[in-house]
Amino acid sequence: MTDPLANFRQALVGELDPNQFETLTQFFDHALSTYSEKPAFTALGHTISYAELARLSDAFARYLQNNTPLVAGDRIAIQLPNIIQFPIVAIGALKAGMVLVNTNPLYTSREMKHQFCDAEVKAIVILENFCDKLEKILPETGIATVITTQLGDMLPFGKRQLVNLAVRYIKRIVPKFSIPNVHKWSKVIAQQPAAPLTQPKGIRSDTAIILYTGGTTGLAKGAELTHANLLANMLQLRAVSTTVISDGTDTIIAPLPLYHTYAFLLHCLTLVYAGNHSVLIPNPRDIDDLIAVMSKVKPNGFVGINTLYLALCRHKDIRKVDFSQMRFAGAGGMALTPSVAEEWKEITNCEVFEGYGLTECSPVVTLNPPNAVRLGTVGVAVPETELKVVDEEGNILPNGESGELLIRGPQVMKGYWKNPEATKEAIDTEGWLRTGDFAIIDDTGYVKIVDRKKDMIIVSGFNVFPSEIEEVVNSMVEVAESAVIGIPNEHSGELVKLFVVAKTKSLTVETIKLYCKENLTPYKVPKQIVLVDDLPKSNIGKILRREIREKEMASLNADK
Repeated sequence: MTDPLANFRQALVGELDPNQFETLTQFFDHALSTYSEKPAFTALGHTISYAELARLSDAFARYLQNNTPLVAGDRIAIQLPNIIQFPIVAIGALKAGMVLVNTNPLYTSREMKHQFCDAEVKAIVILENFCDKLEKILPETGIATVITTQLGDMLPFGKRQLVNLAVRYIKRIVPKFSIPNVHKWSKVIAQQPAAPLTQPKGIRSDTAIILYTGGTTGLAKGAELTHANLLANMLQLRAVSTTVISDGTDTIIAPLPLYHTYAFLLHCLTLVYAGNHSVLIPNPRDIDDLIAVMSKVKPNGFVGINTLYLALCRHKDIRKVDFSQMRFAGAGGMALTPSVAEEWKEITNCEVFEGYGLTECSPVVTLNPPNAVRLGTVGVAVPETELKVVDEEGNILPNGESGELLIRGPQVMKGYWKNPEATKEAIDTEGWLRTGDFAIIDDTGYVKIVDRKKDMIIVSGFNVFPSEIEEVVNSMVEVAESAVIGIPNEHSGELVKLFVVAKTKSLTVETIKLYCKENLTPYKVPKQIVLVDDLPKSNIGKILRREIREKEMASLNADK
């Protein structure tokens, strides 16, 4: 059997030795000094170099150590969009020995409370735009240190004042809030030469970051990724991208949110290791602005999801962008439609390299190799990664047969934060991670995902878990019970459809929708809501989502 990545697998030997750094702190010290004069991150038109990133992250780390009650190992949440503050906070917190907890800026207060309480978060760095939600739940958490920043805080003085005033008083997207004793960003990163930075005595097996994922069902669980996990996956990704991403010269557009596993690994680790320049996009839904930013540079790379590629391809100005230097376009999070991939290549002359990953795997597991892309697959395993497909009894299936995909490799998480039962269910005694995804591996090692995790819905690349939505809806006094399924949608991949059995005749679809908007992140809010008399159940009373889904699919197919 031929190995499409044979050359790349050799790249981990020598220069890409996964043991060359003991911790991420050592890695950052190396990378930021090696590429000190190179541009590191750009956002809102302002660029900082790797030398500035080193200075600012050091200042942030010193502040945490000398001006807060935090100690090494404490959890610190980051609730920021793609702005320059994000990498400064992430790198600085790790330098100070803290554990990162990346938080979706779109989370509702309820979702924030669950994550902050579960991870026992002690501090948070948050954009002022989201502070009204934090205020509601702060007393119910263990957070004692709140650091606030404004959108334009890293811009030059004149532009900073203009942007911050416009955001607050013209666009009016900073709701009023009152949180006592906040630490202002400007003070936090001010030069403090008299305050030394104490290097934490970390080891590779220490937890570096807790990233929340639903796993296969239920409320989000915190996947503990160690320094070793992230260093290994960083080098695995770098190894398979050496032919399309150069060292110290490339500019990569960054529309995917940095709190997301893949964007964090790529832009905050892998491209930092390569000394490259990430152009951060605070709001990727603003396609006009995204194309305007891309038009100002000749991008060498871009990473997105199917819906973003589709939106770009259909935009009237996409052909005005100079793609002559584009060598790398990555996709993941949701299935890439072949027609979209083909249209993108026709416009940019660059193939889309679709991959597959899970938060529990840091996240990269497979990737389509450059010059050997097979549309409809997620590529082959990255170096040092083992895959197998098994049946319901755990028996290994031959190539070409569909079964559950299991993964073993240095990027597989330590486990779920303070949840040994869930960890035991996910990882067996030999280190194999059960994905819950059904796949086929062909004779050349290419992987095709044939079905997603049981009941999980993929909305524009985001995991949506029916049980979480049902829990919110069922908390309404007018609701007897509910069920959630995903149905196909050409724009978002899937959309959320909710079925509700009412207790009272006064319950309306609009009332349910409003309640969901108040308690769920927008992409989790059901796009279709149906009031029904009853729901199908098993003989023990379990609601059968499968039957609902099958009926809906039959109806959709009949309408075609």
